[in-house]
Amino acid sequence: MIDEKATRLRSAVLCAVLALSAPAVSAQNARISDDVVRIGVMTDMTGVLSDLAGAGSLEAVRMAVEDFGGSVLGKPVEVLDVDHQNKADIAANKAREWFDVQKVDMITDLTNSAVALAVVNLANQKDRVAIVNGAGATRLTNDSCTPRSVHYAWDTYAMANGTARAILKRGGDTWFFLTADYAFGHQTERDVRAVVESSAGKVLGSARHPFNASDFSSFMLQAQSSGAKVIALANGGSDTINSIKSAQEFRITNSGKQSLAGMAVFITDIHGVGLQAAQGLLFTEAFYWDFDDETRKWSRRFFERMKKMPTAIQAANYSSTRHYLQAIRDAGTDDALAVMAQMKATPVNDFFARHGVIREDGRMVHDMYLVQVKAPSESKYPWDYYRVLDTIPGEQAFQPIDRSSCAQVSGTGTPPKPGPRG
Repeated sequence: MIDEKATRLRSAVLCAVLALSAPAVSAQNARISDDVVRIGVMTDMTGVLSDLAGAGSLEAVRMAVEDFGGSVLGKPVEVLDVDHQNKADIAANKAREWFDVQKVDMITDLTNSAVALAVVNLANQKDRVAIVNGAGATRLTNDSCTPRSVHYAWDTYAMANGTARAILKRGGDTWFFLTADYAFGHQTERDVRAVVESSAGKVLGSARHPFNASDFSSFMLQAQSSGAKVIALANGGSDTINSIKSAQEFRITNSGKQSLAGMAVFITDIHGVGLQAAQGLLFTEAFYWDFDDETRKWSRRFFERMKKMPTAIQAANYSSTRHYLQAIRDAGTDDALAVMAQMKATPVNDFFARHGVIREDGRMVHDMYLVQVKAPSESKYPWDYYRVLDTIPGEQAFQPIDRSSCAQVSGTGTPPKPGPRG
């Protein structure tokens, strides 16, 4: 059985071997395709997920490149961006153009699970790297895993595991799901349902709403009439914001009989809906700007540029981009498999994650945090929104690797032969 300790030990040993056996890489013997490292930021710039990713994700990647010096192994690093419009076909077509025509080496952000699944598959075929920070579907490290992709920031398993277990311990044993009707929402509901039912809780029903819905009244009435103690929001972005606002309009959160649980909530959602409506909401976060001195230092730099505090997705885009560039420097090449091996051999230690490790299935394992939204009277300064109730160790937060259906873990898969990079 493969466990987390064994995975960490292998990573540490491989890192030590690489450090001892590989000579220092110079610009003269480095191998950079096309003499440029190109990073493509594929995100939602204008839609329902734009506030939690979007322009902030792009700026975070640019900050990482700047802080790295703007080059690696003597070659410039370029950043491209595109709005995928939350459509998998648009994302796949643009990714293909980036790989074939513009020679992009790595695509990141990939907010929206359908988009991420399409691009990860294409990146693997084209022998490029894909780093998923925005999407949460656990398929990315299960049946849709690849040897050239990383799932870095969060996933639905970690959110469900942390939030659902905490609420169940507090007596929230009956649930109703308000679920976005697409890949992410479906996966979130399945993950949370599994936790609830395995802990002797009951699911009393669910309602599926369209992506980017404008009216949640009928869905919230179904949730209210179910009598469930917990209404789980298996959605994200403005859908989550509008769900919370609708719950307030129906005075659900004031009744004392029902409460909301967020399954994919980010600090921009709380900012958008306000503390008055969101107070008391429990959810799991991968990052909080006000956690410690390191998080505050970087987040204030981000705020100077964006005039808002970063989400976990945006912070992860910075962290993963730096990790990718460092792996190119250490490996002496931008070859996808060589870079991936180096990324997996090197622990992640920065303001986003401490002692993080990228497993064989591509999952970057790091601590998560159970948080609760403060009441307006408790907030002492702008963006002072969370009480951190608990730290969930990465080994407990994410799906155990021995439960993964990833081919690299089971040994049934081999990296496909790389296609032409032209």
